[in-house]
Amino acid sequence: MKMLKSTLAVMTAAAALGLSSFAQAGATLDAVQKKGFVQCGVSDGLPGFSVPDAKGTIIGIDADVCRAVAAAVFGDATKVKFSQLNAKERFTALQSGEVDVLSRNTTWTSSRDAGMGLVFAGVTYYDGIGFLVNKKLGVSSAKELDGATICIQAGTTTELNVSDYFRANGLKYTPITFDTSDESAKSLESGRCDVLTSDKSQLYAQRSKLASPTDYVVLPETISKEPLGPVVRKGDEEWFAIVKWTLFAMLNAEEMGVTSKNVEAEAKSTKNPDVARMLGADGEYGKDLKLPKDWVVKIVKEVGNYGEVFERNLGKSTPLQIDRGLNALWNQGGIQYAPPVR
Repeated sequence: MKMLKSTLAVMTAAAALGLSSFAQAGATLDAVQKKGFVQCGVSDGLPGFSVPDAKGTIIGIDADVCRAVAAAVFGDATKVKFSQLNAKERFTALQSGEVDVLSRNTTWTSSRDAGMGLVFAGVTYYDGIGFLVNKKLGVSSAKELDGATICIQAGTTTELNVSDYFRANGLKYTPITFDTSDESAKSLESGRCDVLTSDKSQLYAQRSKLASPTDYVVLPETISKEPLGPVVRKGDEEWFAIVKWTLFAMLNAEEMGVTSKNVEAEAKSTKNPDVARMLGADGEYGKDLKLPKDWVVKIVKEVGNYGEVFERNLGKSTPLQIDRGLNALWNQGGIQYAPPVR
């Protein structure tokens, strides 16, 4: 009898915990719907990812992910507000509830995913750390940087990765850390340091802002894996699913040839069962996410598929001129891949 009572007590406690946890589910979506917009944390100014344009509008692939979330939730990609955050501020802003989602060139790591009360919703951009130097330095490889002074942004994974790389290759260097990426780039330009190190995408972005971009070159080495993607608070699986499937919808749309120009026509007349399910013409797959049937139509119509967003912000027609590389779809030589809507 004592054993039975003990077992029942444990089961009751577990059930209470489960109900308490369930009661928290959907808290972010409820709050977002109540205030009428998504509060998105972005960088403090990184071309191609999130940076103010001439009119002060935040543009870039990270900003567009948040617009896509707003399109999914509200059917309106303009229902988003942006908080510009530096590397030190970003996680506190998300943990405290200041922002609903962090979409800010942030690397997915085990410690961030398991030890900070956060969870990554996918990979927007596969990246890796590299080195930017003035051509006058006369080096063509990172292994020629012995004794260099290196500018690094504080509070990033770059600090440890660069330390590991130089130690592994028997090289010495002097680090100089800065709070913002712009400060780091200006120090390279002024000659205070020999090298600027960061994610390669950020190096291309910072180079585009220098007075003479063609005087600088990104060295060929990529010394780390830096999967960058949107982050949400752990414990709200409903909101996590919405952000995750927003990104997956953009990838699936590109794979299926659904674009901002043809999405409405495809939703009405497609003969492809996969496209019909994704666009809400067949089934009720938005219901599981607490989203309307046409949530993917709204995302693609108002923001674009993944390929459109990439080319608009990072591709060959932009000052960054970044190849798709790893960020091409899995069936086009890259590793971008999304589960199906079904």
